[in-house]
Amino acid sequence: MKKTAKTDIEIKQIQEQDYKKSLSSIIKKVEDSKHRAITTVNKLLIELYWFIGETIVNLQEKSKWGGGVVEKLSMDLRMKYPDQSGFSVRNLWNMKRFYETYHQYEKLQALPAEISWTNNVVILEKTRTIEEKEFYLKMCLKERWSSRELIRQIDSAYFERFMLSHDTDKLMEIEQDKLAVPLEDIHRHLRDEYILEFLDLSEIFSENELRKAILENLRAFFLEFGKNLTFVGEEYPLAVDNETFRIDLLFFHRELKCLVPVELKIGEFKPEYVGKMQFYLGVLDEQIKLPDENPSIGLILCRSKKEGVVRITLSKTYAPIKISAYQTKFPDKKLIEQRLERIKLPEKLLEREDFS
Repeated sequence: MKKTAKTDIEIKQIQEQDYKKSLSSIIKKVEDSKHRAITTVNKLLIELYWFIGETIVNLQEKSKWGGGVVEKLSMDLRMKYPDQSGFSVRNLWNMKRFYETYHQYEKLQALPAEISWTNNVVILEKTRTIEEKEFYLKMCLKERWSSRELIRQIDSAYFERFMLSHDTDKLMEIEQDKLAVPLEDIHRHLRDEYILEFLDLSEIFSENELRKAILENLRAFFLEFGKNLTFVGEEYPLAVDNETFRIDLLFFHRELKCLVPVELKIGEFKPEYVGKMQFYLGVLDEQIKLPDENPSIGLILCRSKKEGVVRITLSKTYAPIKISAYQTKFPDKKLIEQRLERIKLPEKLLEREDFS
């Protein structure tokens, strides 16, 4: 009798295990089907928008319609499909730009259909070159970025940093790790490298010329360094024991709610720069910082830096300091194309056809 009872229990356990396994497989199938359905719907939507964009271009070029055709199409499509969104005047202009941007680049035409229309619009609006667009298309597909994360990555100049990085694989790992980093972490707001091509500097220049060039191009400087910076002053004076010290540039970071002194260097980073910056941070926090503001964060901007020297220098530094390098010239087109080719995409995607 005991043996029979034990067998019944074992049978019930096996049944429960089989049921859980079967339920798990059904749930997985449902989720896979939902994902495929969403992907299919998204692809059809992108193909529709491509067709509408192409149609608008043809109407304007072949039938000599002006910009009014977009307004007319928007009105007629919304009357025909009152419950369907996506036919606003602005979105139709986005469709036209979408087609005009990619129709000459067949190798890219499969990529936009794999990401959301919202992400496509962000890439159209916030990037400049076709290489930059290709980079963010591939990264959206590779990393499954939301539109919010895509905007953050573009604002942080991930494309420029990727092209300038000596170890692109490590950079991608760091960017993934940053997703869990608190907002206050300075690495989210101050980058490792900056492109200062807009300063139009010669090969040889002084720190004073660098500072003056930044001040003359503040608008472009803010676009490169982020919209949250507010300019406070140049050669900002700090008085200690009847002696005056001057910070090259002083900014206020609105999101971090702190002062950001910037020291400009025309050569390679040296460890002694950190001691001077720590002094500036101490004086700012003691004399200038308001009670409701966060401790100041220092940025030392150098022509170049060695990662080992930076790491060891900062390992015993108590103050929040960022060591960044800058480039006055952007990498050439050939290097950019080589690095874009190194971004690996799912093999299935490579087999899919473009819109044409």
